[in-house]
Amino acid sequence: MIILAGTPIGNLGDASRRLVEALEQAQIVAAEDTRVAQRLMQGLGVQNRPKLVALHDHNERERSAELVEQARDTNVLVLSDAGMPTVSDPGYHLVVAAIAAGVPVTSLPGPSAVLTALAVSGLPTDRFTFEGFLPRKTGERASALAALADEPRTMVFFESPNRLAESLRAMAHAFGASRSVVVCRELTKLYEEVRRGTAQELAEWADGGVRGEIVIVVAGAPARTVDLGTAVQEVLLLTATESLKDAAASVASATGLSRRTLYEAALRARR
Repeated sequence: MIILAGTPIGNLGDASRRLVEALEQAQIVAAEDTRVAQRLMQGLGVQNRPKLVALHDHNERERSAELVEQARDTNVLVLSDAGMPTVSDPGYHLVVAAIAAGVPVTSLPGPSAVLTALAVSGLPTDRFTFEGFLPRKTGERASALAALADEPRTMVFFESPNRLAESLRAMAHAFGASRSVVVCRELTKLYEEVRRGTAQELAEWADGGVRGEIVIVVAGAPARTVDLGTAVQEVLLLTATESLKDAAASVASATGLSRRTLYEAALRARR
């Protein structure tokens, strides 16, 4: 089978016993960077010397078929440099290929920068969305953030330290300067730092230069204040592409109005 293994995002002490056992028993390890995989095994005291295969963004599509065939006869352990494979890391195309070929896929759960940052952020965790890395180009980044301006759920992003200040300024423009933001730096590592503030405040802080692995957590958009009549019209417009139930739920989430009230009012308006 294909085994997706979560690896430490910083502190080696977070490696699970199952990860160590899997590394000790593995015959084939597909790693985002084979050098990082070797250092991980050395750091964990693993004596096994499996066959190491590079599996990264530039070769994953081509290499997946070969690895899937090998996984018919032996386990193929998949590692990213840190965290869970497939989550802003290689592995997705391999999983798709394995499923299509009828090869089982399983996971050894492990540390996640997304969930760790969300947990320590102090922002709502009941509903959230992971947006990965923002586009590098200014116009594409602005468009991506504009599309998220009314997103009510907490949002989690990855970002390069070199682009952090620029991205935070773009967030202040798209979401408003006062939107609550948390920047998590070097999670689980010696110099872990969690900075909380508004988008504008953190953009100014980041202008001084920031190093390390970065996760940004952004508060969702506050519910819009609209009257019931206007909200019902929005529900009816959405029914062109959604069911009435789903349309009422969408508008309720955006406005804070009762989903049941919107649904029943839209039903009456239809009649």
